[in-house]
Amino acid sequence: MKDTGLHGVDAETRMVFRADCPSRPILDQIADKWSMMVMALLERPTRFNELKRSLEGITQRVLTQTLRRLERNGMIHRTVLPTSPVGVEYSLTPLGESLREPFGHLYDWTVEHSEEIQSSQRAYDARVDA
Repeated sequence: MKDTGLHGVDAETRMVFRADCPSRPILDQIADKWSMMVMALLERPTRFNELKRSLEGITQRVLTQTLRRLERNGMIHRTVLPTSPVGVEYSLTPLGESLREPFGHLYDWTVEHSEEIQSSQRAYDARVDA
């Protein structure tokens, strides 16, 4: 019987994260910090400037690239509003919505363990700098 630990993937497959594996670029594109934060903010349709104000430190260029990448991957939907001036708002697609729960768990884990991680970072830095 095969060991199927990681979501039903057998041990042999897990050991070989092949360069041509289709999951690699997808993970790279949806699991970066800005993508995860944007998706966490999209609890309702949200305009570009509201997203930018909510993401301290993001540039307009990086937010635009992040939104385009998420739209290309089917995670968000972009709607042009018939206003003057023209407005744009973003919302999660059903596919994007399906990531809210796993991203939420990851975020909760990060908050829960942030002090422990920061303590480990300080200890490591002290050892390396010594």
